Amino acid sequence: MTRAAAFRAAARPWLTRLWRVVRLALLVYLGLIVAMLFLENSQVYHPTRYDGGAAWRGVGPNCEDAWFKAADGTKLHGWYLPHDKPRAVVLFAHGNAGNVAHWVDVAQLWHDKLDVSVLVFDYRGYGRSEGSPSEAGLMADGRAARAWLATRAGVRPQDIVLWGRSIGGGVMVDLARDGARGLVLERTFTSLPDVAAKFFPWLPVHLLMRNRYDSLSKIGDYHGPLLMSHGDADSFIPFALSQKLFAAANEPKEFFAERGRDHNDPQPEEYMKTLRKFIEGLP
Repeated sequence: MTRAAAFRAAARPWLTRLWRVVRLALLVYLGLIVAMLFLENSQVYHPTRYDGGAAWRGVGPNCEDAWFKAADGTKLHGWYLPHDKPRAVVLFAHGNAGNVAHWVDVAQLWHDKLDVSVLVFDYRGYGRSEGSPSEAGLMADGRAARAWLATRAGVRPQDIVLWGRSIGGGVMVDLARDGARGLVLERTFTSLPDVAAKFFPWLPVHLLMRNRYDSLSKIGDYHGPLLMSHGDADSFIPFALSQKLFAAANEPKEFFAERGRDHNDPQPEEYMKTLRKFIEGLP
């Protein structure tokens, strides 16, 4: 046997073992991708269903139950807080967790401090709303909520101030392309795959994710007043994503940086002053 042949014979077992390791690693990686595809919705949406507890009693006599249906017939629920002399009519879309019972106190604060009428609503699968969440479903739910609010408040859909937090920002940016009196975005993102890339940098999330919420490609279609805010210590949605979305938006626009605030931290008192100035300055 020649020296070259002997070398090849000695190397063959090592190459075989290497290929087995590589093949196993590839199978594990592909298995993780498949698992993430199946688990995507459970990772994106964290609804809390109606439990009949004390939080569902609303806040005061001016809190009305709102019932309406999406275009596909899904029955949805929200709470409406009308104001006698509103400076604006507001539609609020919350984040990917919880339900309206977690937001009614905040809505009451906006009602009292900003002099606005407010509708907070639950997406399908959240609170008392029927169905299961999906991107298309949440977009349809937002449009149904806006239509109900326009009728109840006696205004055009385009005269409503759209207000969204986190994933709700993705819903409101989509609605804003139809026109809005103003747009308020809190702690939101450019797209959901951009957020996922932070947590799963080893997965091709931009290619595989079904839930996109691609606000970056949509916000240029909105031409109206914009107020954005984000915490510079946000450990869930990077501050840079909000800044990138803001840079892509049209004027007039304002960015409020929440110094030292994480994603679920309460917002600073100065922010309420900025909100009131924004509402008072709307055309």
